[in-house]
Amino acid sequence: MAAALSSCKKTLEEEPQSIAAENFYNKPAEVEAGLNAIYSPLRDGNALGAIYQVQLECYADYMYGRGSHAVLNNYQGLDNTNITRVGNIWGFFYLSIRNANIMVQKIPLAKSVSDAAKAQYLAEARYLRALDYFYLVRNWAGVPLRTENNMDSINLRRSAAADVYAFILEDLKFAETNLPDAGRLVGAPSKWAAKTVLAEVYMWLGQYNDADSKAGEVIASGKFSLVKVSAVSDFDKLYGADVVSSTEEIFYIKFSRSAATQGWQYPIYAFYPNSGYYPPGGYYTFYSDSVKNAVLQHWDKHDLRYTYNWYSQTFGLGATTMLNRKFADKQAVTGAGNDYPMYRYADLLLLYAEAESRVNNGPTADGMEKLNMVHRRAYGKDPLTADASVDLLLSDYSDPAAFLDLVVKERGYEDCSEGKRWLDLKRMGIVKQVIQAVKGITVADKHLLWPIPTTEYNYNKAIDPAKDQNPGY
Repeated sequence: MAAALSSCKKTLEEEPQSIAAENFYNKPAEVEAGLNAIYSPLRDGNALGAIYQVQLECYADYMYGRGSHAVLNNYQGLDNTNITRVGNIWGFFYLSIRNANIMVQKIPLAKSVSDAAKAQYLAEARYLRALDYFYLVRNWAGVPLRTENNMDSINLRRSAAADVYAFILEDLKFAETNLPDAGRLVGAPSKWAAKTVLAEVYMWLGQYNDADSKAGEVIASGKFSLVKVSAVSDFDKLYGADVVSSTEEIFYIKFSRSAATQGWQYPIYAFYPNSGYYPPGGYYTFYSDSVKNAVLQHWDKHDLRYTYNWYSQTFGLGATTMLNRKFADKQAVTGAGNDYPMYRYADLLLLYAEAESRVNNGPTADGMEKLNMVHRRAYGKDPLTADASVDLLLSDYSDPAAFLDLVVKERGYEDCSEGKRWLDLKRMGIVKQVIQAVKGITVADKHLLWPIPTTEYNYNKAIDPAKDQNPGY
């Protein structure tokens, strides 16, 4: 049914997007095939394979949507086309959850798998299930909690967001305890990936001491380091299509151009046809402006990330129009070989810097150093060596609000085009003020959550489309 992860290839390679509950999973190879099928829905072009990131990038303060995504620039909610898109995303997350639930149910019954291996396999399934629910709760709030114990139940009410988070934490704590020090293969999670996700979940819950602790554990492990950069092109060592893994990778969704159905589709939405960055073409669905957009206008042009991310491209919107080239693949045929960097060490360092400040009511020297590590790398400096020419000074950001603004700015530069900016602004409660400041638009409350899909409440009679729908839909 599904081919396994390969340590010499970049991707989970599988044919089906679903697995049969009646199948037997007795041998390690059979169990691993079932685990691989949990990833497949996430990698679909209608989920993390493209559309999810496209939707959120169009919301970012530094970006604008074009074509059928232009309506997202209004921040007033979704039209029918985009309601369908986010409904598809919902469906693929739940398909991944279904596949995870089957494995959580079946792994303990495997006859030819050791107890130790069963614990690791279960941890991987529960880690992925937790990720699925983390994406759902951040974008829809409370959702139906489908588990291995209610798989036959069609009618399930929306659980409160707090209950969804409690379930996520339970799965992640199990994963943290039972996942190996290194993933079973490249692209599979380790216990450090579980700790990293726990850190972000705790940040969303406002449990900053716990977030600080978990992020600190990952840093103290010494398992990860920033990829060194001395020139713009060196960022290809981190994001390039030929990179199998790096010292910065904590957990990525893996893709490969070597197989016709395994390439990442997201880059096709970024590029202009014949730009040279992506041979299959491009929809240039999202864009920016080096003068009219305040984020790009004020982005220090000595920051190598600016040049790596942006290139000028005119197509009728003015001479200062910019497109993003972060995930270029000049050898792509049917899909890009780049991976989706869901969690990078840079993300973890910046999360830790923020948590340190929140716990201590102001930035700490350690937190500022972790931020400076990312900042130095952006200017081509050694991340681990202090450099007065680029280092930011703790004394200049002693006010908690000023330091959090600095973290927001640095995360925006670092995670540009990774589909993370909108969620950062939501988590920190600054969506409305940032979008108003940069774009002069008042974000409608209903734009902060996606609508429960029609396909859900048409079949799930425990959800009332009038009473249980998110506000404004």
